[in-house]
Amino acid sequence: MRVLLTGSSGLVGSDLLGLLQRRKFQVIHPSSAEVDLLNQGSVNEMLERIKPDVVIHCAGKVGGIQANINNQLQFCLDNMLMGINLIRSSLECDVPNFVNLGSSCMYPTNALNPLSESDILSGPLEPTNEGYGVAKVAVAQLAEYCDESTRGTYKTIIPCNLFGENDDFDPKTSHMIPGVIKKLYDAKEQEAPQCDIWGDGEARREFMYVGNLSDFIVSHLDGLETLPKKINVGMGEDFSINEYYQIIAKVVGYNGSFFHDLQRPSGMRQKLVDTKQQEALGWKPPISLLEGIERTYKAFLASKI
Repeated sequence: MRVLLTGSSGLVGSDLLGLLQRRKFQVIHPSSAEVDLLNQGSVNEMLERIKPDVVIHCAGKVGGIQANINNQLQFCLDNMLMGINLIRSSLECDVPNFVNLGSSCMYPTNALNPLSESDILSGPLEPTNEGYGVAKVAVAQLAEYCDESTRGTYKTIIPCNLFGENDDFDPKTSHMIPGVIKKLYDAKEQEAPQCDIWGDGEARREFMYVGNLSDFIVSHLDGLETLPKKINVGMGEDFSINEYYQIIAKVVGYNGSFFHDLQRPSGMRQKLVDTKQQEALGWKPPISLLEGIERTYKAFLASKI
């Protein structure tokens, strides 16, 4: 199977690339310097030349709460354009299969947990990352329309929050787990007696090690037509931010105490995806939360050498 993978330098794409290559898939993974996904002509030329059996779209502009708040326009515009350009060109070039990477940010802020795929478009999105969420919803709906048109098999896989070795550890732009790893590592090195937690720490999140998502995608590439148009992929359980800090502190070896910065945003109070469709397929995440955090911390330490 000839696979075109976008975003191969990112968190999901880099992990997925490694697994695809180990499983002996033929993978083409152009960099952003080689193909500008924001340019329709560039995308058309790439697909006409490569003629893939499947496109896996992992490229995107991503970031944590503060990065999203600071730049809603660019998060919305860039992610929407990349997705639309790729799907349009895939249709025009008769690409038979398309895997679109969604996000739990697609779910309404007040939706009841666990978040079911049918909840999408049922209410307003979380304001702190609305631009990103709007773009991801738009591209997922476009993929669904393509799937319904019988012009190809176009599916959207919606993972819970992810983390892993090739993560962004910059506190200004990172997601929660890599940001906390860096924060607690610094606190340990500086022998800081206390470390802050944004908000009250009671917001609940579901995080999954990225290798689990790669395993799900690769395991179903030969049977994409059997997947629903949108499907959640997750661990099936969540923890509070306070609990994540405690887990990461043990892995890092930080023994200080924590205090809450109530001037900082907490985001949605809970975000846990419904994994009934995933479970019906008989698939379970092979790597635990703790093992994933340990692997990620090991990679963080290696990056500092």
